[in-house]
Amino acid sequence: MPADHNQFGHALAELCGKPLGKPVVRDGLRKRTLRFDAFGIQSSMCRNDPFELDLPYTRAMMTFGLFHHEPRDILIVGLGGGSLSKYCFHRFPSAQVTTIEIDERVIALREQFFIPPDSERFQIVHADAADYLSDKTGVADVILLDGFDASGLPAALSSRYFYHSCRAALRDKGVLVANLLHNDLLLAVCLERIRRVFDGRLFRTTAHCGGNIIAVALRQESVPGWDYLHARAKTIATSMGLDLRHHVTKMERHHREEPVPGYLSFNTLAVERDV
Repeated sequence: MPADHNQFGHALAELCGKPLGKPVVRDGLRKRTLRFDAFGIQSSMCRNDPFELDLPYTRAMMTFGLFHHEPRDILIVGLGGGSLSKYCFHRFPSAQVTTIEIDERVIALREQFFIPPDSERFQIVHADAADYLSDKTGVADVILLDGFDASGLPAALSSRYFYHSCRAALRDKGVLVANLLHNDLLLAVCLERIRRVFDGRLFRTTAHCGGNIIAVALRQESVPGWDYLHARAKTIATSMGLDLRHHVTKMERHHREEPVPGYLSFNTLAVERDV
């Protein structure tokens, strides 16, 4: 979900007596969007290129590729218009992509967004992600969190327990990427929960205009240096046509502007730690 999620629109819908949370498909000249009751874009797709990432925050979430080159299993929380699911399916041909979506009405719209049918490599699971992940251990290399409802980020998908479940579901070198909204009153709380669950190995970047905060958390104890990440971003730009170089710069700037007291770093990342 992009940061222009319109809370005023939801209040207006309530005043007008309209039900909240109904997914609505809207077609423009170039784009098809998924919205909740026509207020606030949930997902956006270019009609002439339905498998590419249209919204800036979805491209920012691909920063997991800086840390994990060839994931075998990618687990996505939140289907929406299927932007992340489709892109990962097409761009990571060796990976199995599983998407968890709680709203069957959203799943029913999959054909309108050219979402592939279920197969050996691609699966959409109708389930509550909090329940689904509660007993999973070491099943994914990458977890992408983009599960929102009409009111924003559900409490069940932002609790410390849920983040612990995500960590347990990751393999040893796994990466968690969470899309958070800058105007969420609980943003700082969510970031702190992720930071603690992942022992301080939390990095941040922002999507275009800074509306979406993208949190990247690593399960692995050792992390690569900045020089490596810059080089890796250049490789991804060449091989995938996806420019993540500015996100590495944002991550690095964030840690330089907010140094961690007592943490000495040379060519390793200055990750956030409890001190």
